[in-house]
Amino acid sequence: MSNTLQHLAIIMDGNGRWAKERGLRRTKGHEAGVETVRRVTEYCAEDPEIETLTLYAFSTENWKRPRMEVDYLMHLLEKYIRLEQERYMEHGIRFETIGDLSPFSDKLRRTLKATRELTRNNRQLTQILALNYGARDEIVRSVRRVLEAGEEISEASIGRHLDTPYTDADLLIRTSGEQRLSNFLLWQLSYTELAFTDTYWPDFSVEELRSIIDDFKARQRKFGGI
Repeated sequence: MSNTLQHLAIIMDGNGRWAKERGLRRTKGHEAGVETVRRVTEYCAEDPEIETLTLYAFSTENWKRPRMEVDYLMHLLEKYIRLEQERYMEHGIRFETIGDLSPFSDKLRRTLKATRELTRNNRQLTQILALNYGARDEIVRSVRRVLEAGEEISEASIGRHLDTPYTDADLLIRTSGEQRLSNFLLWQLSYTELAFTDTYWPDFSVEELRSIIDDFKARQRKFGGI
């Protein structure tokens, strides 16, 4: 029997290096990466098996980047979300976020909130953007919520109080040749299958995604068993 892929998580890596190798500004790599997000999201929305797509868009560590690049990323994110609203509705995609949004501008937070509200009844696919996200930070904040609710600390209670409670990821893909988790979904990746590719995110194609998924379906998942 082949494995079921309900939740796909992706660390989108390599935008900057893609641009540098072409003699372009790093911002051009981020622009090209947005097009890949569209292609991959639409592909997942058309797959009846995939229910959730979580994309690592901006980590808590990304604030260390040059201010000009961070400002551009915030502008690109707000523009992308606004432009995608029609596409989300067309393809039945529900938009969600995880992470601490408080450092973002009022304009960006309003756009994110409006898009969540607009798409909340869509059921074809849930696209989750991890924004100002770090898994350790998420777990700490979840434990605080458990204590504030007066609940007993357990795997179940911590899971319920994560930023957006959802199923654990079945498959994690990281592009650009790096082979580490980078503080992404540490709780949800406990038994996730991992796949790494040397392809930079702007060049990541639907065909390569399909090949990785085929490989995943052929793996034997033991979940600690024999």
